[in-house]
Amino acid sequence: MKIKTIDRDGNVTNQKYYPADGTSFQGEIDVSYAELVNTFGEPTGNDGYKIDAEWDINTPDGIATIYNYKTGKNYLGKEGLSIKEIRDWHIGGKTKDVIPWILLALEISIGRKI
Repeated sequence: MKIKTIDRDGNVTNQKYYPADGTSFQGEIDVSYAELVNTFGEPTGNDGYKIDAEWDINTPDGIATIYNYKTGKNYLGKEGLSIKEIRDWHIGGKTKDVIPWILLALEISIGRKI
């Protein structure tokens, strides 16, 4: 499986898969689902329970994940947001060092400061 990789210039490319095991919450971003798809492609998956969409992204400082948490239909049923309505996304990683790479790639892709 291929995932997106952010290089040191903020460019996003396809690379070989790096497992996201061991990542945890590091921060949040307010962006649309469409902006995430435009930048990182379709989600890598979901857990069928608390997460409706997740992206696994390799950065120069390690693996990062972007995901919703307990806001969508998987967790809340019909009361939950559809993935296209979600704007509150978590950033996971092994350290906070992954956050600037996610922000850089998004800012380059969508043309505005996050």
